[in-house]
Amino acid sequence: MKKAKIQAAIVGGTPDDIEQAFYEALHHADIQQLMTCWAEEDDIVCVHPGGPRHIGAGAIRAVFEAMFVNGSVQAHPQRVHKVESLASSVHHLVERVEVMTPQGPKQAYVIATNVYHKTPQGWRMVAHHASSGTANDSADVGFKPAVLH
Repeated sequence: MKKAKIQAAIVGGTPDDIEQAFYEALHHADIQQLMTCWAEEDDIVCVHPGGPRHIGAGAIRAVFEAMFVNGSVQAHPQRVHKVESLASSVHHLVERVEVMTPQGPKQAYVIATNVYHKTPQGWRMVAHHASSGTANDSADVGFKPAVLH
């Protein structure tokens, strides 16, 4: 993503723009860009697989800074399903994460929910909640595609 596109996403844009900027920030271990995706509210929240709730910008910044000490996070959103309204958007998705193991690169899967609110600064993330998943999670259970008549 070009710098101008990132700036446009951060200034306003859509929930999709903010989500793209969030994952781009993970890919580049860019804490500044990552934090600009979040709303400026005290009760924003982030939960990583197997971890505690991190509430507030300071706690969220600290957990991502600790992650970035080990390098970037190559999380790729897939199978995004959205519930949207005028002032909020909830994205349910599967993250395919590339991880390095002693045996070489492997893929892990994470089930994530990203919640966005429309704020005075534009759309911003207010919650990221992730839990461990499996390769089987790449297929949705009970999902039926819409039928056009």
